[in-house]
Amino acid sequence: TGKNVIEAFESNALDHLYPVVLLPEPRGGMLYTLKGTALEPLAKMDVVFPVLHGTFGEDGTMQGLLELADVAYVGCGVLSSSVGMDKNLFKDVMRTNHIPVVDSVLANRADITNAMETTIQRIEAQCAYPVFVKPANLGSSVGITKCNNRSDLLEGLMEAARFDRRVLIERGVNAREIEVSVLGNADPIASIAGEIRPMDEFYTYEAKYLLDTSELIIPADVDAATMAKIREVAIAAFKAIDGAGMARVDFLLDRDTNEIYLNEVNTIPGFTKISMYPKLWAATGVSYAELVDQLIDLALQRKAERDNTERIFRSNE
Repeated sequence: TGKNVIEAFESNALDHLYPVVLLPEPRGGMLYTLKGTALEPLAKMDVVFPVLHGTFGEDGTMQGLLELADVAYVGCGVLSSSVGMDKNLFKDVMRTNHIPVVDSVLANRADITNAMETTIQRIEAQCAYPVFVKPANLGSSVGITKCNNRSDLLEGLMEAARFDRRVLIERGVNAREIEVSVLGNADPIASIAGEIRPMDEFYTYEAKYLLDTSELIIPADVDAATMAKIREVAIAAFKAIDGAGMARVDFLLDRDTNEIYLNEVNTIPGFTKISMYPKLWAATGVSYAELVDQLIDLALQRKAERDNTERIFRSNE
């Protein structure tokens, strides 16, 4: 995403780039340059538009830095970002809010390393093959494996454990992949739904970011009632994690039962040339330029709300 944004600039606009420093303390959003061992003020930021995916980018870490620096920023805050990234915790929040998710089992790296046979037996007792094995805290389909048998499962668990100490195993569903874009703060709105038809068995990292091989169907070929329900659930999920600004909400639509399962809320959706988030809004009537303007306005509104919140308690005694 960042590369695509940079490529949108005129080439001569990038001739004078140099590293800057953002300190985790409230200095009015000031950026500094590092000259030797000294920091020199450079410029004050009005708003930050994060285009960082995965660990440290959309898991609440960067958002925490921006909160400490007292800077307005686009998108979800610390809590919603971290919940959206943690697949197991996210499922718990959805279940609490009566939003259907696919059955799953949680394993940790110690289980996989020291008690593989017991771990596999526990998984097989709860989920029939095929299953999907995923790192619990990672995005962009990195480390995900579809497992059709015990041998696949063993390899999938080892692969996922490379990327996280907690691993999620989900029951496989014969499903269509449906996505909705959400925009807003306290009163979010949802775009029309679109469908991803990946060339592979599922929507891989390569298909998401590197290859233009997946078919994007906008709007999704679903009946009016299903479209309305998906948009309604997308907003409910966004509110359940206290979302702000933007998110792409991904669903699994069971081909056999037509049941809707919430798959994930992606708090920093891709903005590449093949990304669904801006495409869905364009199809709903919001242009790319309008979308960026609205996201910046929403960030500034949320910053103003934070500024009006009392953070220090003073006793009357």
